[in-house]
Amino acid sequence: MNNRYLIAGVAALLTISGCAKNSPPGSDSSVATVNGKAISKEVYEAYVTAVARRPVAELTAEQKTQVLDQLVAMQVAAEMAEKNATDKKPEIASQIALARMNVLSESVIKKYMDEHPTTDAEIKAEYDTQVAAMPRQYHARHVLVDSKAAAESVIERLKKGGDFAKIAEKESSDGSKAQGGDLGWFALSSMVPEFGKAVSSLEKGKFTEAPVQTQYGWHVIKLEDFRSPEAPAFEQVKDQVTQFVQRKKLQTYMQELRKTAKVEKINLETAAPAAAAMPAPPASTAMPTAPAMPSAPAAPPAEKK
Repeated sequence: MNNRYLIAGVAALLTISGCAKNSPPGSDSSVATVNGKAISKEVYEAYVTAVARRPVAELTAEQKTQVLDQLVAMQVAAEMAEKNATDKKPEIASQIALARMNVLSESVIKKYMDEHPTTDAEIKAEYDTQVAAMPRQYHARHVLVDSKAAAESVIERLKKGGDFAKIAEKESSDGSKAQGGDLGWFALSSMVPEFGKAVSSLEKGKFTEAPVQTQYGWHVIKLEDFRSPEAPAFEQVKDQVTQFVQRKKLQTYMQELRKTAKVEKINLETAAPAAAAMPAPPASTAMPTAPAMPSAPAAPPAEKK
């Protein structure tokens, strides 16, 4: 045990004090009394879990005594705060209210998730949905020139059987010219909209028969190939997908709760300022957002598109 537990336990004690009932002095369920007021075994165990991050049974006898001494010290200080009406100060009262709200909301969330466990079928269905939504990748070449007339000239040469790569090497002003205009594999979202739209409309092996204008100039584009990206194995991302499914279920549940509540909000822009700044709210109890499913690496984008 060290002093950081005492500091971390302040917020926990604020919450415990607001939510738990003390046992009568001398009760078998109490672990100590402070000025005739008992500290219950339940409060002690909750405090241990909050500050030591493990159950009482895993602590040594010395650690149990240290934690109890810390809890007694905090109870003494808390009683002094009540005696001095410190708990009535707006900034302190707001922190107590937020801590209480946080614990109660966490308990509701835990109860809901315990009663609605995420099934393997739900996880697999979400995985399949995400795999299906993974964007197609494209492999294309292009020739970039400064004018529409120059682009039309390139198109005429291609229609007569010209070699796209050789024309790109000679005519293109893009950095990809050394590779015959080859842009490698890419997702449409990595390209400017006009370029991406033109690529998506092409058949494999075909080139644009009208110049495509973007902020970089005029393009003639040839689609070499397209593919669906390789999805990661289900077991590799199962934990992430599980968290994502749980978060979606929880969001739906919270939205349903919100619908049943009568909520009236004031205009924060015109509301009178509080007497003291509000403290930072407790950490969010929402389920973490699962990272996006990784896709097959794409070639770095060309200098120009």
